[in-house]
Amino acid sequence: MSESSQGSHGKGVGLGLALASALAFGGSGVAAKPLIEAGLEPLHVVWLRVAGAAVVMLPLAVRHRALVRRRPALLAGFGLLAVAGVQACYFASLSRIPVGVALLLEYFAPALVLGWVRFVQRRPVTRAAALGVVLAAGGLACVVEVWSGLSFDALGVLFAFGAACCQVGYFVLSDQGGDAGDEAPDPLGVIAYGLLVGAVVLTAVARPWTMDWSVLAGSAHMDGTEVPALALILWIVLVATVVAYVTGVLSVRRLSPQVAGVVACLEAVIATVLAWVLLGEHLSAPQVVGGAVVLVGAFIAQSSTPAKGSPEPVAAGRADRELSARGTAA
Repeated sequence: MSESSQGSHGKGVGLGLALASALAFGGSGVAAKPLIEAGLEPLHVVWLRVAGAAVVMLPLAVRHRALVRRRPALLAGFGLLAVAGVQACYFASLSRIPVGVALLLEYFAPALVLGWVRFVQRRPVTRAAALGVVLAAGGLACVVEVWSGLSFDALGVLFAFGAACCQVGYFVLSDQGGDAGDEAPDPLGVIAYGLLVGAVVLTAVARPWTMDWSVLAGSAHMDGTEVPALALILWIVLVATVVAYVTGVLSVRRLSPQVAGVVACLEAVIATVLAWVLLGEHLSAPQVVGGAVVLVGAFIAQSSTPAKGSPEPVAAGRADRELSARGTAA
């Protein structure tokens, strides 16, 4: 297989992983909303999500315990920013500003990632990448119908931007060491320890000992249908967290923080569609149009990545590269 063919295959796999991650993350809200309506506090749902995923990934943390000595800053940063920071800031913003505004501000992260690449890493970006971000952000504004509840709350906006900055940390930290060959930190180990750190931080914030644990033994209503609360928790833990983070980090390794960041905007589209199908929350015409615009923006951004070894600017990403043997095998 030629070098260009390998690059195209790797990019295709990376795009598939990014879409899978957006789908998995997008399904979290549909499962969480019935639990919140059944009596759980939002932060308690977040804690169950992260703590449960940390338990699932614990064997991998033990297996990759050498990472604690080799890359302690990476593990701490991933846990604080990519896990605890995003969740805590987002839910804090929801308590002060409309959901649509909070989502839009959080998904300003792809633009911030491009800014990081251009001004911090001092690498050029193409116009196509910038256009993809603009289209994705505009389409997202339509998906969340940001005009339906505009209100300005300085602290709420600050929290939402905090979530966006933490998302930048997620994409940038997911990319760390990906080009180091056999010396690259195993992505599964990074995720496992990130979830452990996030669980510890969120335990202090959410105070789970005050949670109404009896809700987990009952049922929640999903558009009139009774669903076991435990089944929803399992979905949030296994799919919306474990699968979402694993596919997300692997996609960043194969694509780049910029590309994966723009494709991640599809999460809001997926969440809206799933809410329509499973919760009976109907889509309006602007939401349908906005979803299409997000798709176009994501496609433009990811298709503008230069081929391996290309001297072109880093468009929505650097040259494609293979994962380390450990990461690929995982």
